[in-house]
Amino acid sequence: MAASTEPTPPAWTALIDDAATFPPGDAELLTAAAAYADRSGTPDAPLVRSFVVRDTDLPRFAVAEGVAMPLSVVVTGGAGQLAGPTAHCARHGRELAGLEIALRDLDDLPGNARRVVAAVDAARADGSLADDVPVFVELPQQEPSAGWLAAADEVAAAELRLKLRTGGVEPQQAPAAATLAAWVDAALDRETPFKCTAGLHRAVRHTAADGAEQHGFLNLLVATRLAFDGAGGDEVLATLEQRDAEALLAAAAAADLAGARRWFTSFGSCSVDEPLADLRALGLLRVNGAAL
Repeated sequence: MAASTEPTPPAWTALIDDAATFPPGDAELLTAAAAYADRSGTPDAPLVRSFVVRDTDLPRFAVAEGVAMPLSVVVTGGAGQLAGPTAHCARHGRELAGLEIALRDLDDLPGNARRVVAAVDAARADGSLADDVPVFVELPQQEPSAGWLAAADEVAAAELRLKLRTGGVEPQQAPAAATLAAWVDAALDRETPFKCTAGLHRAVRHTAADGAEQHGFLNLLVATRLAFDGAGGDEVLATLEQRDAEALLAAAAAADLAGARRWFTSFGSCSVDEPLADLRALGLLRVNGAAL
C-alpha cells in the first residue's frame, strides 16, 4: 500500500478503538498487541485511537519497543477496582488513553454512578489518573428509564463520558434503532461525549448472516450530527435505519461529521480491517488523491 501524502480526514481520525481481544474476535492478547504495533507508520494508523485491554490482562501486557500504544482499560469489576489499573499504568509508564467501566447495580444506577465518580475523583487526587484521561461509564442496554437518565445526569455532572453498547455476541443484543436514538438524545441533551462498542464493524446498517440487525457507524455518526443540529426524531431514526449506501453518503456529504466527533468520539471493534475496508469502499478514505 502506498504511503499517504494526505492527512487523515478529521471525521475518521482516531475513530476506532482496537478491541481485538474481545468477543467475538477473541484474539490472543500479545498477538493482537503485535498487530497493533505493526500498524504503526501505515496509512491506517491515524484511524485507530487506542488498544483496548481488560484490567486483568495488564500484568501480562507488554508494550512493543518503540511503539506508542495508548491503552483503553476496561475495568472488569466495580468502582472499587478502578484504582488498580490507574496505579498500574502510572507505575509502569503505560499511556492511558481512557478508562471504561460499566454500571452493574441495576437497582440503583444513580448510586452506582456516584460511586464511580467518587473512585475517579480519588484516582485523580492521588495522581494516578491524569485530569485529561477520559472515563467512559457504560449504562445498561435498556430503554432510558428514570434511573438510567439519573445515572446519565451523574456522569454528565462529573464531566465523565458515556459508553453505549450497540451490539453483542447474540443477535438480540443489538438495540433497536429507536433505543439507540434515545441514548444519543440523552447524551446530547447533557452535552456529554460518548463512545460505542460492539456491532459497529460496518459503515452502513445491514442484516448479518445470523439474522441480526447491525447498526452502521456511518449511520450513527450522521444521525448524531443531525440530532445535534436539531433534526426531528423521525429524521434521526430514519438515518439510523438507512440501508441505502448512496443515500447515506449523500447525507454524510451534507453534514459536518468532523464536528459530530466531538460527541461520538470513537467505537470499539474487535476488527479494525472491516470498518476500514468499508471506508475505502465508500470512497471516504483517500491516498495520493485517489480513493483506496
